[in-house]
Amino acid sequence: MKIHEDGSQTVFYGCDQEWFPTEWQRISGCGPTAVATIIIYLSRTRDIFGMQADFGEKSKCLELMEDIWKYVTPIPGRGVNTTGMLYEGTTNYAKSKGLKIDYRFCDIPPNKKRRPKLAEVIEFIKSSLDADLPVAFLNLSNGGEENLKCWHWVTIISLEYEDNDGKASTKILDDGIIKIIDLALWYDTTTAGGGFVYFNAMDRPPKLSRRP
Repeated sequence: MKIHEDGSQTVFYGCDQEWFPTEWQRISGCGPTAVATIIIYLSRTRDIFGMQADFGEKSKCLELMEDIWKYVTPIPGRGVNTTGMLYEGTTNYAKSKGLKIDYRFCDIPPNKKRRPKLAEVIEFIKSSLDADLPVAFLNLSNGGEENLKCWHWVTIISLEYEDNDGKASTKILDDGIIKIIDLALWYDTTTAGGGFVYFNAMDRPPKLSRRP
């Protein structure tokens, strides 16, 4: 997941929406940023772009972020506030590049009675990570989890949980760094919900068996 600053040894983990050139993009660009991070990982593990792809440096990653922005486009006052906006925009981007990308999603409604059980959410994330696929995570309300920004997309890269104990935590990529969040706390306390999406290259098996 490492990206280098051009011409230096500075390392980022995943893309950072602060790289965008305009203020509006920096404010609202978390969705395209999360997608770019995942596409970069797919390019490294599934070789979806072929040998010509090079996302080792920040400038190349920013070019990808700008390209994805055209398809995963935030709406004023809303941003990219649904899983549907993210996966529909991403699949349209993939089609424009001649890529075959599949997706799965899991929505967390605001109404607690309508939400899938925490165990189902854990299983959804686990199935993605077991397949070596990072997960885009939409948080519309961070509830009691202070290490999450509200109304924001991040990328999940690992999961720890205890069976039948109601505990779960994840590592996420945000702001170009790795953070740890209490997933169970978010699930229990979020007032607006959110959702999870993961993508896979349909005709590109993993180059290596490894986790993000």
